[in-house]
Amino acid sequence: MKDIVERLLVAQIGSELPAWAKVLVSLTNVILILLAAWLLLHFSARLLRTLNRRITQNNTDAEERKRVETLMRVFRYIATVVIAAVAIMLVLSEIGISIAPILATAGVAGLAVGFGAQSLVKDYFTGFVMLLENQVRVGDIVEVGGKSGTVEEVTLRYVRLRDLQGAVHFVPNGVIATVTNQSRDFSFAMFDVSIGYREPIDRVEQVIRSVGASLQADATLGPLILEPVQILGVDQWADSAVILRCRMKVVPAEQGTIRRAFLGRLKTAFDEHGIEIPFPSRTVYSRSE
Repeated sequence: MKDIVERLLVAQIGSELPAWAKVLVSLTNVILILLAAWLLLHFSARLLRTLNRRITQNNTDAEERKRVETLMRVFRYIATVVIAAVAIMLVLSEIGISIAPILATAGVAGLAVGFGAQSLVKDYFTGFVMLLENQVRVGDIVEVGGKSGTVEEVTLRYVRLRDLQGAVHFVPNGVIATVTNQSRDFSFAMFDVSIGYREPIDRVEQVIRSVGASLQADATLGPLILEPVQILGVDQWADSAVILRCRMKVVPAEQGTIRRAFLGRLKTAFDEHGIEIPFPSRTVYSRSE
């Protein structure tokens, strides 16, 4: 740009430009570059705000909005860094500073920083992918990095969990290889029901279904249940019991509530119907002389 302006002025004047004119040309070019950078920053910010508004205007999920806002913040940061870096290089070139040594130094420094901050870069990259793919949301019950609990916060750096005992775990995104989400769309409350070998299975299944139906009819717990109780059948023959496996489809993250309520009511129903809940026992024989 500088050479073109100088050639046009030389063509008009017919002689070499004086020093003050060259300085004025360089200053004009710097101002134009900074103005163009400011316009690009303003345009990119406005474009991202418009995109964010269109994505979230029909979405009532607060956590989904928070995820989109986080992603837009990342894109805004990337756009700002790229535009600023290009503008700085152009300004340095206009005022006569060679940017080749600066780029070489920055490359070496970036390589050194990259080796020293591999885990940090990995954390941010993994966090960006997790947010982009919507793998984890606040309120989900997940298992990540060997820890499990309820998600309280998701950032580009870490996932914050709180377990049943109230302990808070900060899991860096870089160590997350597998995400086990136990509350996406729906959950299953699993029950292992132990009965004595002498109990008729058909009768036990009737009691289990009646308890499941009473739970669905409950004004408080019923809305949390999506489908009637499903009896999967005999799961195993244990030493002192026959174990039936059952499950109930419930709303996300409510499997623990339904499981505890179901087992409590099932114990009462078994007592009323005289169904044995076995426990390990031992028979001792004494031999006389």
